[in-house]
Amino acid sequence: MPLLPPASPDALASAPTPRQIVSELDKYVVGQHRAKRAVAIALRNRLRRQQLPAEMAEEVAPKNILMIGPTGVGKTEIARRLARLARAPFLKVEASRFTEVGYVGRDVESMIRDLVEIAVGMVREERVREVRHKAEQLAEERLLDLLLPPRPPSAEGHPAVDPAAQTRERLRAQLREGKLDHRTVEVDVRESALPMMQVVGGSSMEELGLNLRDMLPGMFQGRRRSSTMKVPEARAHLVEEEQQKLVDIESVARTAIERVEQGGILFVDEIDKIAGREGGHGPDVSREGVQRDILPIVEGTTVNTKHGMVRTDHILFIAAGAFHVSRPSDLIPELQGRFPIRVELEALGRDDFVRILREPRNALVTQYTALLATDGVELHFTDDAIDRLAELAALVNERTENIGARRLHTVMEKLLDEVSFEGPDLAGRSITIDAAYVDRMLADAVKNEDLSRYIL
Repeated sequence: MPLLPPASPDALASAPTPRQIVSELDKYVVGQHRAKRAVAIALRNRLRRQQLPAEMAEEVAPKNILMIGPTGVGKTEIARRLARLARAPFLKVEASRFTEVGYVGRDVESMIRDLVEIAVGMVREERVREVRHKAEQLAEERLLDLLLPPRPPSAEGHPAVDPAAQTRERLRAQLREGKLDHRTVEVDVRESALPMMQVVGGSSMEELGLNLRDMLPGMFQGRRRSSTMKVPEARAHLVEEEQQKLVDIESVARTAIERVEQGGILFVDEIDKIAGREGGHGPDVSREGVQRDILPIVEGTTVNTKHGMVRTDHILFIAAGAFHVSRPSDLIPELQGRFPIRVELEALGRDDFVRILREPRNALVTQYTALLATDGVELHFTDDAIDRLAELAALVNERTENIGARRLHTVMEKLLDEVSFEGPDLAGRSITIDAAYVDRMLADAVKNEDLSRYIL
């Protein structure tokens, strides 16, 4: 299914419907239909808003989502896949990090700055792809100049056939065929200056040095020096230099800010860790205080970034938490009201694990089969092996900490420990993983509760 197109008069007609969005999410996340419906509707409403007159669109606020469910059931994956589907800047942050020692209120703005940096990277990559062909042509000419410096024009006039031009074209053909890859050339490269000044700790220092590079560009450009490189390495370096020249950084920043403001998705995990109104003990930060610091960002404010001012009014916020101890109602009322859509995700059981192992495009069985195939090992999983794996993973989750589908990763690593270690020595062999093999590798660890806590 194609990605969501940019806003245009016919964008809504060509964009996937909520039903199609859910179908796309089904390829990667098992179950959790209510959560998928909620994010699909939110994404569709975002595109609907872009078709409204500017005055009306400004008044339509995003319907932020609160996902409630235990760990490992697909909350983050749903949000991440949604952002990828929409080609939207996406960032995941843990709300609990704002309760750490040394936190100051304005630290919450760092998540917007980080989101802008992600958007800048996305836009820059797109622009680089657009100018890649031209950059390669320019780099090739520069490389030919290094291999065969151009001669000064002759005072006798230009002959009908220029031997230097013919030599250059022969070199060009050899360069494209890789026949000159063994040659070395001298390339001017720019050293980065004052690297220590790029490491900034703390939000206040970050704000202080926000535009330092812009104010003092000469300090950070560094000096140029000559470096000897093989032709392939020099070509890559010159292509990168030409791309940087061809890409308008100011245009990239403007586009990135617009994407963040109109399409950014911010996933705030562990929001249940800051639920509650009582203050912390000792050096801990008040959880209610953290909520009040986050509130303006969710409500809509303007954040200063090194690329410009960013409004957060129309960023889609998806919050998530297990809420084992606290409840959504323990959040301050103002923050509750900013998450009008609430969906509860179900805990995963044996049947879900069977589907997770088999169905998604990125299923673990598919991943491990492909990984071992690189060593020439042909891996086959029987149906009873997958059923047994799912059963044991569910059993370990019941007896120890329930970490949802993440338990399958620990179980699969233990199951394939021998095969993965001996893989290079098993090249050309076909190995079948059946229920008996699963029991041989895992049954003892599962039966021994103490051992399963340690190993699985």
